[in-house]
Amino acid sequence: MKLIPEAKRAWRMFSVQAQAVALAVLGAWQVMPEDLKTTLPQSLVYWLSMSLMVLGIVGRLIDQPKVRE
Repeated sequence: MKLIPEAKRAWRMFSVQAQAVALAVLGAWQVMPEDLKTTLPQSLVYWLSMSLMVLGIVGRLIDQPKVRE
């Protein structure tokens, strides 16, 4: 295995950003108090996380010139 040449600038990649937000959403859901969780539909977290992961895959396929700069 070998790192990509732009590994030091990975935080600029949309795919990394989308996956970081998905991780933050899932982490926030885990530490959220139960009474607050009941006010939100449980499927919201699932679909939001899944959407961000799909965007991460799409973002990895799109040319991102700012990463190469």
